[in-house]
Amino acid sequence: MIEARHLRVLRAVATTGSFSAAARELGCTQPAVSQQMKALEGSAGTPLLIRTGREMRLTQAGEALVRHASGILAGLTAAEEEIAAIAGLRAGRVRLVSFPSGSSTLVPGALAALRAAHPGTQVSLVEAEPPRSVEMLRDGDCDIALAFRYGTAGGEWDDLVVRPLLRDRLIGLVPEGHRLADADAVGIGELADESWIAGCPRCRRQLVEVCEDSGFTPRIDFATDDYPAVIGLVGAGLGVAVLPRLAIESVRSKGARTVTVEPAVEREIVALTLPDLSRVPAVAATLDQLSLAAAR
Repeated sequence: MIEARHLRVLRAVATTGSFSAAARELGCTQPAVSQQMKALEGSAGTPLLIRTGREMRLTQAGEALVRHASGILAGLTAAEEEIAAIAGLRAGRVRLVSFPSGSSTLVPGALAALRAAHPGTQVSLVEAEPPRSVEMLRDGDCDIALAFRYGTAGGEWDDLVVRPLLRDRLIGLVPEGHRLADADAVGIGELADESWIAGCPRCRRQLVEVCEDSGFTPRIDFATDDYPAVIGLVGAGLGVAVLPRLAIESVRSKGARTVTVEPAVEREIVALTLPDLSRVPAVAATLDQLSLAAAR
């Protein structure tokens, strides 16, 4: 194995013409130079220098290695500088995946703050709901996944670094003019006979579970992953819904009224990454900014 430090010594010897001059240039002793040259010749498996009295010449193998050494050492220097830039957040890339209501509420402020603090760090964003977003993280298709879950499913994310961000309560939506539109709080059982509009598959399962715990099965007439569509359908008087507060904050609720629904149901919003990725400076900085955005 040829080591970079040995190549630096060889290049200094070739440039200066002697071990003593190379030692002065490198800031070490002549015996150290001689020792490293012997180690390099051992790694190369062939003589690299011809010593005749005070004169020192490169062999054909030595000349070839010196030619390659310049490119190799230049490449290593460039790599070291790039790594230092990434470690110092002067450069770097983070691939973020988020569910839609997180993209419109938490992500913009976090990324704006990250860009202001570290303008050399680039962040890309794509949207996916969990569990697909978590699969993307495990498959290496992103560096951070913004995700949510209802309850605490044991073992679901045990292999990941979990950064809790906030608890997001489900809020009821009814049309303006609905009999419960002005209520301070609504028991979900009071909506048992309504037509329901459901959201994403995970939210839909949670809605059915909450309603069944209250003694009824919701009649779901409309189902869509698009939160503005849910709110639009409610506003048009076509049914009622429950949505996370983040989803309602991200869309103008034209024609719909929000009501507090009991019992309280919350989803946990988290940022997920892999253990090794959590030590990458740009990823750690992005996680910090997501936490700050959630706390605002």
